[in-house]
Amino acid sequence: MTDAVQEPRSFEPAETTPREGRWTEEAQAFDAVASRTLIHRVRWHTGLSQADFAAVYKIDPDHLRDLERGLAYPESALVAYLTVIDRAPDVVRAALSTC
Repeated sequence: MTDAVQEPRSFEPAETTPREGRWTEEAQAFDAVASRTLIHRVRWHTGLSQADFAAVYKIDPDHLRDLERGLAYPESALVAYLTVIDRAPDVVRAALSTC
């Protein structure tokens, strides 16, 4: 059995500050793409048009449109709501119809 090779490690923290806002822009671009993808996927799984999806699940149609275009970012509560809709759309519909 051979001894494990020890690689030198730096205990200096990795660069955490964005270089001239670059990281922030990249993160925002990723968030926009991820948000658009999530919303498109959930809506596609339900088979509803944008207007019907907004009406059935009580989401502001203008906000939904902006989210799908990547012009707005969803709040964490909306991401959670979309995840529930994606996994159990009929249960959410039934719950909303009893309100």
